[in-house]
Amino acid sequence: MTVETVESLKATFEMHQAMNVEVFYWWCTAIMFMIHAGFLAYEIGASRVKNALTSGMKNILTLSVIIPTFYFFGWWIYNAFPNGLIPIDASAALPWSLSMGPDVKDMGTGIFFAAFALFGATTGSILSGAVIERIRLSAFLILAAILGSAVWILAGAWGWHPDGWLLTKLGYHDVGASGVVHGVAGFFALGVLMNLGARVGKFQNGVAMYIPPHSLPMSLIGLMMIIVGFFGFLGGCIIFNSGDTGWTTIYGNPTNLSAFGFNTLMGFAGGVIGAYLTSREPFWTMSGGLAGIITVAAGLDLYYPGLAFVIAASGGALMPLVGRMVEKMGVDDAVGAVAVHGFCGLYGVVMVGVFASSYPNVGDLPDITLTGQLIGGIVMALTGFIPGWGISYVLKKLNALRVPPQVEVLGLDLVEIPAKPYPESLPAQAIIENTLEPGQEKLV
Repeated sequence: MTVETVESLKATFEMHQAMNVEVFYWWCTAIMFMIHAGFLAYEIGASRVKNALTSGMKNILTLSVIIPTFYFFGWWIYNAFPNGLIPIDASAALPWSLSMGPDVKDMGTGIFFAAFALFGATTGSILSGAVIERIRLSAFLILAAILGSAVWILAGAWGWHPDGWLLTKLGYHDVGASGVVHGVAGFFALGVLMNLGARVGKFQNGVAMYIPPHSLPMSLIGLMMIIVGFFGFLGGCIIFNSGDTGWTTIYGNPTNLSAFGFNTLMGFAGGVIGAYLTSREPFWTMSGGLAGIITVAAGLDLYYPGLAFVIAASGGALMPLVGRMVEKMGVDDAVGAVAVHGFCGLYGVVMVGVFASSYPNVGDLPDITLTGQLIGGIVMALTGFIPGWGISYVLKKLNALRVPPQVEVLGLDLVEIPAKPYPESLPAQAIIENTLEPGQEKLV
């Protein structure tokens, strides 16, 4: 075999390896769209009939707003701020850069951008469920764009970037984005909810009233679809390297899809069982599957599957209790996003410090420590909560955050989305007709 033939075969092999990387993230991104189909069904079902279409449209618009804003400034933020709040040169990530468009020689930038844009859209969908039935659509889209294209990706630059200061200074470990995506989005939602206020009729004499979803089966199906989409999400959190390096985490630690497969499934099962034991309620039980995966996501590459099951079960069991505690504080979180994403995301980050302390990172990076994970979790919570509260406070003062009470009582579908979800259903029309007076809505 001649030298030329060997070199030709090597070049062909390397090209196909690069193409395999592209194909892998292409399908991860496609599967991630199932997350948003799931959130759409989940929130439509969780809403009352008079608000169902508005909840669905919010999810469609979330994707359509975050994708372009992430292109114009989100990808640059990730590359420019690994050291903190002072940017470094990241001109290749600016939207007018040659790398930010079709280039037959670049098989990485576009596909990684796509995956990260869908991570950002997930944060917007997390916020969307928490604020259903009373937020202005315009205000929500402003908040979603800021969360999905600026806030979470700043946290990602600190805790996910291979040069991020949380990693290089503290050894922060969060391979499946328990803190970077879920913790940030959950605490951002908490800040918004504190300014948004509760739905009309939610609290009577300080006691929380149950506002049932109009279609619990649809919500349960939506949650299962989110779980399907999570396999694309978590696949996008692992690095498919060409050559002989193989799979690594985003931090460069060696791993593989098998590790993620074991612990994602055990996380789901543990979360469902834990939530069922403390709630015995279908909505919380199904949410437990999501809570369990989020709880173990930060350490998917490290846990023994039996341990992942136990950690997920503890997160799932605590999640409904945290949700009720949030409600007792007077916060109306319609789908438990603060508990499922905020609490379980933070809890998952800390659990890595408890069970994987002293585990080595690659090269000269610090080992994983409980202190580093605690600090990292607090940073994630504050990075989400502070802008969530601050921006929603400004919108509130501008009277631009919440719909007027009479609009909320009539139903957002009649004002924001002039259509009916079930036009041939008499009970749906009766619900609308029985909610004409503030505080007098009929809950069915």
